[in-house]
Amino acid sequence: MGWAHRRGFGGLAALLLLPLGLAAQTTTVDFEDLVLPGPNTYYNGSDQAGGFVSQGAFFNNNYNTTFDVWSGWSYSNVVDVTTPGFLNDLAAYHLPGGGGDGSPNYGVAFNFLVGDARIVLPAGFRPGSVRITNTTYAALSMLQGDSFSKQFGGPTGNDPDFFLLTIQGRDAANGLTGSVEFYLADYRFADNSLDYVIDRWTSVDLSGLSEQTVALTFELTSTDVGPFGMNTPAYFAMDNLVVTAIPEPATLVWLGTASVLGWFGLRRRPRGSSRAG
Repeated sequence: MGWAHRRGFGGLAALLLLPLGLAAQTTTVDFEDLVLPGPNTYYNGSDQAGGFVSQGAFFNNNYNTTFDVWSGWSYSNVVDVTTPGFLNDLAAYHLPGGGGDGSPNYGVAFNFLVGDARIVLPAGFRPGSVRITNTTYAALSMLQGDSFSKQFGGPTGNDPDFFLLTIQGRDAANGLTGSVEFYLADYRFADNSLDYVIDRWTSVDLSGLSEQTVALTFELTSTDVGPFGMNTPAYFAMDNLVVTAIPEPATLVWLGTASVLGWFGLRRRPRGSSRAG
C-alpha cells in the first residue's frame, strides 16, 4: 500500500471521529403558546392542575386553597414596575415598561426552598440559554426595603448584600449535573456606584450543563436572612428558555460516515475529471 493511500485512509478514519458542523435543532420556550384572558393577567395554578406545559417543557405548580397562595411556577403578562408589595408578585421588573422579553407572556417562579420550582425539559433536549430578570416585588423590596426585608446596602449603602439565583441541572435520577450562578442583585463592590439590582431581561448561558440534564431546579440565597429563613422575596422571572436537541448517536455515526465517504471519493477523483455528471 502506497504512502498516499495510507494517508488518505488515515484521514478517513480520523474524520469519522470528528463532530459534524451541523445546525442543531433548537426550541424556545417563550410561554406564548399559553393563553391568558387579557392584558395584565396571569395564571397562578388556582385550578390545581399541578403545573403547565409550554413548548414541550413542564413547569410545576403547587396551589394552596386554604391560604390562596402558590409556589413553583406561574405565567403572566402583567406590566407593572412601580407597585411594591406581595399583591404585585406576578410582574417582571424590566425597565422602563416591564412585560415579556419581546413578547407579552413570561414565567414567574416562587422558590423559597430548593426544588420548589422545577422545569422538566422536552425529551431529547438539553438547556442552552435563558433570559432572567427580577420580579417587581423582589426588586422594589431590595431597593426600598419593606416591613419584612431590608433595603440592600443599608443606611450607608455599604452593606455587602446580594441576591443569588443558582440554576441547577438534574439528570433522570435527580442527580446534580452542574450549576450556573446569576446574581439578581449585588452590593459587594467597594465602589457603591457599581452596586446593582437586575432591572431588565438578561441572558444566562446554560450550555455548560451536561447532556444528561433533563430538568432544572433552582436555589435562591440572600444576605438578608431572619429566624424563618430568607427575608428577600424568593421570586424571579424567566423567559425564552432555549433548548437544543441532542443528536442520536446512530444518526451522528451515519451522517459522519456519509459525509466523509463523499469527501474521500472526491480525493480519489482522477486529475482532469469534471465535477459535472
